[in-house]
Amino acid sequence: MDPDWAIDFRARMLAFESQRPPRKGDVSASLKVRVTSGCFHREHSPHAYELIDRHLASVPPSQRSEFALIEHESGPELLVYLALVTAGVTLAKSAIDLVIAIINARAEGVKQGDRPDYPVEVIVRRVCDGDKFVEETVLRLGHDDPINLSDIEARVNAALKKLTATNTAKTDKKQLKGTRRKRRTS
Repeated sequence: MDPDWAIDFRARMLAFESQRPPRKGDVSASLKVRVTSGCFHREHSPHAYELIDRHLASVPPSQRSEFALIEHESGPELLVYLALVTAGVTLAKSAIDLVIAIINARAEGVKQGDRPDYPVEVIVRRVCDGDKFVEETVLRLGHDDPINLSDIEARVNAALKKLTATNTAKTDKKQLKGTRRKRRTS
């Protein structure tokens, strides 16, 4: 892993959290839609970004404060808050709708002439334990693969639940070790 990438990723997440600090029970995460090769940005995908911009314009301002969209050469990244609840994690519907809109826009853009037409991957990431982060590739879709909205939503939610459970388990172990040390010294 490129150490500069990890530093940049951590900085993006901190900047997002400083714009709207997390509420009690919230954790931040990244949902990245990237091409497996080549570029997926405005210059090479103008049709897709026209559709993405149209979708963003339809999102009410109250829901826009719950996420940030960052454009990268390899594809857009959505920074979001997840609500940790007893049953797992909850991702705002507006966020999952935007991920699906990006995937649909990519497929439609390629049909209208956007290049290159390499597949896209959806990746979820989180910073945890200070300097570490976790990520999981959720799925890979070609521009002409069928897009199953409920399947994408289920896969993204399952990956987010897994990433938050991993981080929570590590945090719980650290807290338990700290408690044991205190008991031994007292």
